[in-house]
Amino acid sequence: MHLRIGTRGSRLARWQSDYIASRLRSLDHTVEMLVIRTTGDRMQDPAFAAEVTGTDGRIPAALDAKGIFIKEIEEALLAGTIDLAVHSLKDLPTQLDERFTLPAIPARADARDALLCPDWLQLHTLPVNARIGTTSPRRIAQLRAHNPHFQFVAIRGNIDTRIRKLAQGECDALVLACAGLDRLGATLLRPVDLHPDHPEYGTPAHIECITHPDPDATPQVPHADDLPGEADWVRQRFDPEVLCPAPGQGALAVQTRADATDVIAAVQGLDDARARYSVEAERALLHSLGGGCSLPVGALCTRDGSGVKLHSSVVSPDGESMAVVTIYARPGESALQLGSRAATALVAQGARELLAGDYAVAGVAD
Repeated sequence: MHLRIGTRGSRLARWQSDYIASRLRSLDHTVEMLVIRTTGDRMQDPAFAAEVTGTDGRIPAALDAKGIFIKEIEEALLAGTIDLAVHSLKDLPTQLDERFTLPAIPARADARDALLCPDWLQLHTLPVNARIGTTSPRRIAQLRAHNPHFQFVAIRGNIDTRIRKLAQGECDALVLACAGLDRLGATLLRPVDLHPDHPEYGTPAHIECITHPDPDATPQVPHADDLPGEADWVRQRFDPEVLCPAPGQGALAVQTRADATDVIAAVQGLDDARARYSVEAERALLHSLGGGCSLPVGALCTRDGSGVKLHSSVVSPDGESMAVVTIYARPGESALQLGSRAATALVAQGARELLAGDYAVAGVAD
């Protein structure tokens, strides 16, 4: 059938939608893309962000820090302008409107967070008062647990914009999702040979030190190829016990109307059962803690030699207190049951009290 995909216009969103489109074409469907500008995209503009957040930097309740990336796309689904949408799963609320469904969650990319910085190799080698670019309350709280003296800079924009701001000196380091870096690697980033002393020298299969062109550089600028802002580095992919990622991070979700049975049937072949179980467990945990996708909770469901493992954490805004739980799935336990059980264990450690803290940050989370 012919399928119309709604997508945001960022480079990463387009990559994600192009990936799903290519998979659908391999199933003999034809595909067209419609770019939709969301409130979240407009909030990447500092002037617009300042207007809606006000002087205290808080996002009004009417502009949920995650829902702002999907509102206009869901409206297009309901209007019949598009047949399906492709989202970063962590941007979706844990409870979908009953008019929508997620018939496909493809195989997951690297769910971890990454440290990017020009001058230091690992988190523990950063200066004690290093300026880290992130607006994610989850990342800030967990990083403060490692060093309460870190400073945080509200670096806005898409991945390529944030990397360029790092290289221009607006911060000393960035923390970004590995999945976005890897997905854009082939078109945005160019691998550079690592020195043998680098801690991940010889590690295959993902970008380590990286460079990218500066889209603002023009032929009229002398020596444009040498402008600051072109050399950037992925230094460390965080172990989840060091920096626990957001529930659903690294996963894509194909969203359709719940009554669009023909579209659902067309895209279900993209679903990956292992990825679905993992993200449903993480999102069940988040939902059980009483919030949508914007709560500063870390959760990652993986598999090791002992079975299916769910690691989760909640850290107080100042980084001084935390609840951390790691459990394994019981035989026959559903994703919902696993996530709910982990949430109960977090609550027993005081997670609700920790989440009652003031996580207000200027910017858009994660």
